[in-house]
Amino acid sequence: MDMTENLRPSGAHSTDQDPTSYPYASSYGTAYDSAPGGYPPPPAYAPATGRRKAKRPVALLAAVAIAAGVIGGGTATLVGRLNGQDSAATGSGGAVNGTTVSQSSKGTVAGVAEAVSPAIVEIGAASSAGKSTGSGVVITEDGEIVTNNHVISGAQQIRVTLSTGKTYTADVMGTDPDKDLALIKLRGASGLKTATLGDSSKVKVGEQVVAIGSPEGLTGTVTSGIVSALDRDVTVAKDDSGSSGQGQGQGRQGGGQEWPFEFGGQQFNGDTGEETTTYKALQTDASLNPGNSGGALINMDGEIIGINSAMYAPSSSAAGSGSSAGSVGLGFAIPVNTLKADLDTLRAGNGS
Repeated sequence: MDMTENLRPSGAHSTDQDPTSYPYASSYGTAYDSAPGGYPPPPAYAPATGRRKAKRPVALLAAVAIAAGVIGGGTATLVGRLNGQDSAATGSGGAVNGTTVSQSSKGTVAGVAEAVSPAIVEIGAASSAGKSTGSGVVITEDGEIVTNNHVISGAQQIRVTLSTGKTYTADVMGTDPDKDLALIKLRGASGLKTATLGDSSKVKVGEQVVAIGSPEGLTGTVTSGIVSALDRDVTVAKDDSGSSGQGQGQGRQGGGQEWPFEFGGQQFNGDTGEETTTYKALQTDASLNPGNSGGALINMDGEIIGINSAMYAPSSSAAGSGSSAGSVGLGFAIPVNTLKADLDTLRAGNGS
């Protein structure tokens, strides 16, 4: 073999420069003395190009995106951001309101409560007979609120407290005593979270529901249960002129005299008086108490399916104790389709 032959390794480049001018030669001269020119040997494989590096994380993110479709929306949002996509743009196609339940929380009581609670308010009605407390549902951003007629009947002043604690004065837009419905409007309100009105014709017995209201003035109280029955004929007083003389929102004396109603030929919670009306109601075992009247009965998609209107609370004598009993799982709500059919009439200031 010709000893003058340049035996540089494959991939090395020839040069006439002094090898000591390269950092490899000076730093690793001892380790590579056997290599002509003093260069380190090349890597065992060629380094990946910039284009090949970019493909690996993209492929990984594609796999994660598939998993995100199974797991939920949070991971999908993360994947979109990692790919440089504007996540806000993907969500701009649908309307967003106060009762939208996130995909990850859909079907849970906690998810429904979080989404709908901002649209449920406490109503304080003051009249010459005293004060009562009920609940209401915000249906427009400028402050239209649906409640029961018996909550605001005869009121000289109405004060509404939002879930944020902010308080407004409200005026009555229209009432329908025959359906025990009323529509009030906040003064100077805007940008409020609103509720989504569902379809009560699709409600089934056994369906899980959530009730939100202000029982005994405890704003934003959440309870849950199921729909126990449909189309119950419930009879209630048209106004607060029942013989109990206490109003029907939240009692001023408590006990079993609140929310008087009739069912099956019997009276419950007191005398309904002479002026009564009967409607078809949804029955629920979600816990209701005085103050829930006018609040929302909600399905697991966050849609309002009824306006809570009556409950059975056995009196202290019936309960056999010195104090009144609470909810025993017999609550009634006006179907939301009844409300939707009556909205134009209420807005016009007329009643049936």
